[in-house]
Amino acid sequence: MEIREKWDSRTAFIMASVGAAIGLGNVWRFPYVAYDNGGGAFLIPFFIALLTAGIPLMILEFSLGRKYQAGAPTAFAAVKKKTEWVGWLALFAVMMIFLYYPTIMAWCVNYIVHSLTLKWGADPNHFFVNEFLRKSIGPSVLGSIRWPIVIGLGIVWTAIYLILRKGVKVVGKVVKWTVAIPWAILIIMVIRGITLPGAGEGLNFYLKPDFSALLDAKVWLAAYGQVFFTLSLAMGTMIVYSSYLPKKSDVNNNAFIISLANSGTSFFAGFAVFSTLGYLAQTMNVSVPEVTNSGIGLAFITYPTAIRLLPFAGAVFGVLFFIMLLTLGIDSAFSQVEPFVAGFTDKWNLSKKWVLRIVCLGGFIIGLIFTTEGGFHWFDILDHFTCSWGLTIVGLLECIVIGYIYKTDKMRKYVNSISEFRIGKWWDFTIKILTPLILGISLILEIYSMVTDGYGGYPAWATTIGIIVVAILIVMSFVMMKIKARKENK
Repeated sequence: MEIREKWDSRTAFIMASVGAAIGLGNVWRFPYVAYDNGGGAFLIPFFIALLTAGIPLMILEFSLGRKYQAGAPTAFAAVKKKTEWVGWLALFAVMMIFLYYPTIMAWCVNYIVHSLTLKWGADPNHFFVNEFLRKSIGPSVLGSIRWPIVIGLGIVWTAIYLILRKGVKVVGKVVKWTVAIPWAILIIMVIRGITLPGAGEGLNFYLKPDFSALLDAKVWLAAYGQVFFTLSLAMGTMIVYSSYLPKKSDVNNNAFIISLANSGTSFFAGFAVFSTLGYLAQTMNVSVPEVTNSGIGLAFITYPTAIRLLPFAGAVFGVLFFIMLLTLGIDSAFSQVEPFVAGFTDKWNLSKKWVLRIVCLGGFIIGLIFTTEGGFHWFDILDHFTCSWGLTIVGLLECIVIGYIYKTDKMRKYVNSISEFRIGKWWDFTIKILTPLILGISLILEIYSMVTDGYGGYPAWATTIGIIVVAILIVMSFVMMKIKARKENK
């Protein structure tokens, strides 16, 4: 049986957790969610959601890992044997994410090279869709493999393996760079952005408050959704990271530090994004909404357009931007793989090195489907169903298990006994009532939207596959729990 590893220091744990939470979504998702939901006024429901859902769930996951010194399945089994499947569901959900997530980093690897010559030219949209991805007409047409993306994917998976194979001590050293580098580059991008002509118009587009939006329930749901997903909750990551803490380690203060650092990064990234978009709008003589693309379009179409139009050093800022995205993504990626590997090593005392090799090789091979001409469609479908359905279900179940089976007052007394400051009964209320209510409503609305409108304009059979995948993950979770039970009975 392998001796459980420990972080070298509290700083290493905080940096690793911050790295896991801060990812690509902080740069491209938060600014648009804020704008679409009241601009500057969105910060009100966002920080309320952070305090009433994000931080409470972070405390919940840290306390589970810290108390039981194990990954998600073992920790939930320690609470009550029949809830072990909740931990497995978290791991299978994060498995789906780490199968497609490295593909984005593979694109970043390629775009770092393309930035040297600004290869996307005058039409970054045409370059990204038709030359780089060679995107097919739909999910039914996979087409051929894009070998430049395969090479990038191989580099990414090799990096994930090399970082994780030596354990959390190496992770602790790596994250000092993979967290610091993106922040340094982000500061450079913000300074450069706000000094560009038209930057003020872009920032006004981002921050102008629309307080009437606060009366819209969907805005509040969007705030809770953004907080929940941006903190990497319900993936097993925070549970396994806190399981590597020494016996006498804080929970409450760490949860606040990590959650606020992540949210602050999201807000700060908006200044880099929208100041640059304001410049782009002025250069093209159009309004800011006419040049904006959300999600992947921002990173690989809109921003490269702005970079090409910079009066000087476009290649430099292009390389910096995609290095920032790559380093943001890499620590999130290995934080997704780590809990999955730990789930198996904790349960069956397997060699971590062998499990890691199998997972990394398997992840690369399965990930090849996302390097095909039709891979983008399947990336989009699986991302939607995994995050909007899978993680929401896991978060809801976590609240039920701790709130009504383990009991929140019992867990609260435990974390208060080891933390630098105490939390009150407000935490019980959020875990037992508020957070599960919000997640339950979000899930119901998502299911209703799927039944009435489908998703993304894809054919019904493709979105049905997304639903089937979620169902399979749930079944697999129960199977893994039963396998363990049979082994114990023997």
